[in-house]
Amino acid sequence: MRKKNYKGAKCTKRYVNKCGDVCKTYDAIQYAYANLLSETEEVKSFQVNVLLQGLEEGAYTSDFVITKADGNLMVSECVSRKHLTKPMTTKLLDASRNYWKSHGVSDWGIVIEEEV
Repeated sequence: MRKKNYKGAKCTKRYVNKCGDVCKTYDAIQYAYANLLSETEEVKSFQVNVLLQGLEEGAYTSDFVITKADGNLMVSECVSRKHLTKPMTTKLLDASRNYWKSHGVSDWGIVIEEEV
């Protein structure tokens, strides 16, 4: 999750197969996950940085909203391993999970970088 209009890191803009618009990624985790999604057969399409409208915590976006080949939605949030235990990160991830659950999406998960 990121604040809407996030300005903290360099944004990489590119066209990626299966992404309906310009794919804007803000870190290596998002970049690699976008590549993985574009190559995965069970993924029909995906959107990046989708605004969570009406979220109590403020204007935040979910990293990936994925439409699978069977038509079901899946949501993935990209988080650095070192931020997983931070209270604000936990609060925002819970808010995202609850937001999507209230919108009928049960396939929600977290993407972290590989452990070195």
